[in-house]
Amino acid sequence: MKHTLDTFYKSKEWVSLVGTIRLQRINAQGDLICEYCGEPVVRAYDCIGHHVIELNDNNVNDAMIALNPDNIQLVHHKCHNRIHKKFCYGEDMRQIFLVYGSPLSGKTSWVREVQNEGDLIVDIDSIWQSVSGCNRYTKPGTLNSIVFGIRDYLIESIKYRRGKWRNAYIVGGYPLISERERLCKILGAREILIDTSKEQCLARLNKCADGRNIAEWTEYIEEWWHRYSPHVP
Repeated sequence: MKHTLDTFYKSKEWVSLVGTIRLQRINAQGDLICEYCGEPVVRAYDCIGHHVIELNDNNVNDAMIALNPDNIQLVHHKCHNRIHKKFCYGEDMRQIFLVYGSPLSGKTSWVREVQNEGDLIVDIDSIWQSVSGCNRYTKPGTLNSIVFGIRDYLIESIKYRRGKWRNAYIVGGYPLISERERLCKILGAREILIDTSKEQCLARLNKCADGRNIAEWTEYIEEWWHRYSPHVP
């Protein structure tokens, strides 16, 4: 099967290879070490397979480049951003990420950790807070059309590469594989699942003191897990 850059990173061959490389590169202490900064990679979703010889439309189907372990470094997502910022300047090197997962999985917190100055962040909760002036999780229904209109405009701007942003992160629940695949296809995005368990999300909810209604957000978490359809390479 011939791949494009968009389909390659979801392919069975790539996912399997990165999984194998991760196991092979765990050290004697059981740690996977970032090959850029030398620090442990603690979370699986924070590990990126970086091609030393960068992939492009001409070599993505060349197995000696795309699937060659000697051409692949395992690095933190933030380190991967630093590599691209240091060596790549063209608009065609922009990266778009669809960051999804259950409520309270830590999506927004993770994006804040890895983003660089100049990145574009599309986070519906942040839009609500900015537009309403209310607590982050207070969402007046009178502003629905405004908030979703802003979100849609930002996503459209990513689609057409408007502006001079570096990388873009679209943050949301997106439990349905059909919606994720649609967005990734039209935007050229890569998926990142913040794979916190339902039990951890519920435990975080019961400990947080940020104004959320516990019963209401418990329903949100339960609904997400009920609707979630995982990606199968």
